[in-house]
Amino acid sequence: MDMTWVTGRIAVGGGIWNAANMATVARAGVTHIIDMQIEFDDTALAEPHGIEVLWNAVDDDFQPKPPEIFRRGVEFALAALDQPGTKLYIHCAAGVHRAPMMALAVLCALSWNMQQAMQLIETRRPVVDFANVYVRSVQRFLKEYVTSST
Repeated sequence: MDMTWVTGRIAVGGGIWNAANMATVARAGVTHIIDMQIEFDDTALAEPHGIEVLWNAVDDDFQPKPPEIFRRGVEFALAALDQPGTKLYIHCAAGVHRAPMMALAVLCALSWNMQQAMQLIETRRPVVDFANVYVRSVQRFLKEYVTSST
């Protein structure tokens, strides 16, 4: 499994694709998944393991992403991480663009500074490529998120 732990409770990576890989994810203690890939919904694979899945399907098309995509993911992540003992796996097909983009939004919603969050993700998972259009999409979401949270 192509899974990188960014924090003790948040991992980022590539597609799960099959039951054997989902079993590996479950053995790693993952209780919640944000599936950012448009290519495959993990829900049926996760069900036998009791893992909750948010299929937050996004195309990796290097186009701006709407704030709703991030709001759905952040709300799911924060609710999951608010429970003791939970672990979150955020993934897309390769773990290079979409999953890191969502992980960035989640870390920033958890009060991380954006640059420090990007550095952490890139340090732990060197294959990450923060496309400017995706970073700007996260920034737009965070402006709206901070405004609506206050």
